[in-house]
Amino acid sequence: MKKNMGNMDKGIRLAIAALIIALYFLNVIPGTLGIILMVVAVVFAATSFISFCPLYTFLGINTEKKK
Repeated sequence: MKKNMGNMDKGIRLAIAALIIALYFLNVIPGTLGIILMVVAVVFAATSFISFCPLYTFLGINTEKKK
């Protein structure tokens, strides 16, 4: 897996994941929608930590800065 996510992209994904998790545990987004968004949050967090997004590979996107 070649890294295809830049720092800004990772930061935004982590912020969105943290927001979703907080809203879920505060019961702002309950039920099925909450569970679906929690799965999205986990995916966002996981892809941020490994700096690789499989969807970006499929779409040909690379937000990592070239060295």
